[in-house]
Amino acid sequence: MMPRNILDGDTVWNLRKAKLEEWCSGFWTGILWMDYTATGDETIRQAAEEYTKALIPVTEAPIYDHDLGFITINSFLKGYEATGNEQYREIALHAADSLSTLFNPTVGTILSWPRHVKDYGGHNTIMDNMMNLELLFWAAENGGSGHLKEIAMRHAETTMQHHFREDGSCYHVAVYDTLDGHFIKGMTHQGYADSSMWSRGQSWAIYGYTMVYRFTRDKRFLDFAQKVTDIYLKRLKETSDDMVPIWDMDDPRGQDAPKDVSAACVVASALLELCQYMDKEKSNAYRKAAINMLVELSTDSYQSRNRNVAFLLHSTGHHPAGSEIDASIIYADYYYLEALLRLKHSPIEIKTK
Repeated sequence: MMPRNILDGDTVWNLRKAKLEEWCSGFWTGILWMDYTATGDETIRQAAEEYTKALIPVTEAPIYDHDLGFITINSFLKGYEATGNEQYREIALHAADSLSTLFNPTVGTILSWPRHVKDYGGHNTIMDNMMNLELLFWAAENGGSGHLKEIAMRHAETTMQHHFREDGSCYHVAVYDTLDGHFIKGMTHQGYADSSMWSRGQSWAIYGYTMVYRFTRDKRFLDFAQKVTDIYLKRLKETSDDMVPIWDMDDPRGQDAPKDVSAACVVASALLELCQYMDKEKSNAYRKAAINMLVELSTDSYQSRNRNVAFLLHSTGHHPAGSEIDASIIYADYYYLEALLRLKHSPIEIKTK
């Protein structure tokens, strides 16, 4: 059973069984591994090992969902990074091979929800899937097939071509024809509208293309990471009274709409990496934005403190479904901690606020 959320009025984590369709299964384990890396606390390491062990059956199950990438990256890759445990490497390589079987070479992307192909009328790919490419890139560099890198690059290229509007904002879902691979339409599943900027979806794009550049050093991806970042920061300034976005930047309620802390955490972590690849002026701007996000998130307005056992309040999970609105959510805590650790080890210092 893995922590998932703390809803309004609760003080402890609601738990869900670790399984492939529970895409958040790996985040708690990742938090433990980051905690161990930061502190060296053996008690934390033991807990991380036990929760990681509990995820092995998830990686061995037949693949029917793209979220195997999320689960493996946040647990086994973090664990391997912290310990060098060879078993973790082997499990992650197996998971990468499994994930790669969802790739459709005719379309050029990994299928996100095989069980929903009929619902969408074609091969569906969601922006969240950019995050899963890290598993394929990593595997190609750590004993897996070089073909995994080719799949990841093709997915990133196809997504870059069809999944974005001219200004750099993204659709949540791109639908492609299953037979000839042509792009059918862009739409939303968790955003306000097909034409809106769903904040967390844009955060996945920022983080995803920054990570793709890390593995490829292909300037196309760096330029694109900058483009999707700049539209996010522009719209954030226009629609929010601080550095934390409303859940969808086109929600007509404006500042009365729920915030999404998780999007701010993902972007802050991404910017602390992206700033390392930019020229001095842009680097300073991105790093300053990331620090200001973390400063905002570390205030009483957003930190849980004595109100519950999470780090942060005010995330939004699936607003159209009425799910996890204004809640503490485990992935917000994960990317918040990742961003703090990246900041701690960042070599560049500039003044903020």
